[in-house]
Amino acid sequence: MPPRCDRWTAMPNSNKEHEHRIKRLQAFTDLLRDSTLARVERELRELHPAEIAHLLEALPHEQRDAVWELVSAEQEGDVLLQVNDDVRERLIRDMDNSELLAAAEGLETDDLADILSDFPDGVTDQVLEAMDAQHRERLEAVMSYPEDTAGGLMNTDTITVRADISLDVVLRYLRRIGEIPEMTDQLIVTNRENKYLGLLPLAALLIKNPDTLVAEHMDREREAILATLPEQEVASLFEKRDLVSAPVVDEEGRLLGRITIDDVVDVIRDEAEHSLMSMAGLSEEDDMFAPVATSSKRRAVWLGVNLLTALLASWVIGQFDATLEKMVALAILMPIVASMGGIAGNQTLTLVIRGMALGQISRSNARRLFNKELLVGGLNGVIWALIVGGIVTAWFGDAQLGGIIAAAMLINLIVAAMAGATIPLMLKRVGIDPALAGGVLLTTVTDVIGFLAFLGLAALLLY
Repeated sequence: MPPRCDRWTAMPNSNKEHEHRIKRLQAFTDLLRDSTLARVERELRELHPAEIAHLLEALPHEQRDAVWELVSAEQEGDVLLQVNDDVRERLIRDMDNSELLAAAEGLETDDLADILSDFPDGVTDQVLEAMDAQHRERLEAVMSYPEDTAGGLMNTDTITVRADISLDVVLRYLRRIGEIPEMTDQLIVTNRENKYLGLLPLAALLIKNPDTLVAEHMDREREAILATLPEQEVASLFEKRDLVSAPVVDEEGRLLGRITIDDVVDVIRDEAEHSLMSMAGLSEEDDMFAPVATSSKRRAVWLGVNLLTALLASWVIGQFDATLEKMVALAILMPIVASMGGIAGNQTLTLVIRGMALGQISRSNARRLFNKELLVGGLNGVIWALIVGGIVTAWFGDAQLGGIIAAAMLINLIVAAMAGATIPLMLKRVGIDPALAGGVLLTTVTDVIGFLAFLGLAALLLY
């Protein structure tokens, strides 16, 4: 999974922003071609690190290397956080140890944890040795959890208070430390053993009697997030409860850190990109300008899988070659049945995958969803079977042929609904990403069943 980014790297939320990015990329490309390196360097200093990352990902390798040389040492660490895995790996490979150490300086603990695993072992050891004991302990706490869990998402930079002190004491404490972490909307209340007790909203400090105790105003109902909770479930909690931040605890209830909304937005974006790219057998972390051989190798596997499924469908057609030779109309109409089944099945498949991603499908309602989709497939099958059957009858003047394609259409749409509802659940059960493999399997099923039903019925009834 990619490191967590900020608001600049979220997917464009409007056509205007999208157009702005395109214009900025074109303007920067023109600048590289027509201007001096000094001017390019000045322009880079005016950009946010995430904007620089976006430009680097969009540039071919030669231009990317030239621009990277102009990025200031103060920005390098933040830019490395923003770029995708492929680009980051290549940039780090070309940096020497002193440059990597400089890039790591000044990064927040959770940000450092995101990229430190990509550094060479020797550099990682030097970074850890250069940290004080407290920061090293915090970093190791974050890195001890998988990056796709709440523990991997969390930031250890928190402000904690005790329940038995007054609001006035809290205010004086905040004034003394002089600053609070970003996205802080509430303080975390713990006991002397650092176990989580509740949350104190910052608003309470402003409007409540300063002589009252924290215990009187803290929110005891808000549950903390377990560090081992998968990031998708963390995102779901933030969405359902409209959270800005949330505390993270270990299995014994001890406070470890907190998660903020900017981290969760990145999880949602990553999931959306993953679903989109997986449908084509690609990864959202692939470098758009990766070497031809590398890109070809990655895509070859997916093309090979699709070839096998296409050969299976062709084999089914081949079993009816004699039937096709006798009636050309069958070859003309055959793709209609498979295509309609594929579309219907993909509608169900998409619905089920989305429901699984949102945690809306479980054993308790899976059967009811299956039955509902089966009825939808049957109803659509009847409607479109009548329509297509009527069109074919009028087109070829053959009512029997119209009846055959209508029956095949009904069969395939029902099977497509069944496959679309069950394939994601089966893949999930065996540990395969439904977004990656579901479409291929569904297409195979609808093609094979569509051809088999149409040509089989034609062979049985016409000859």
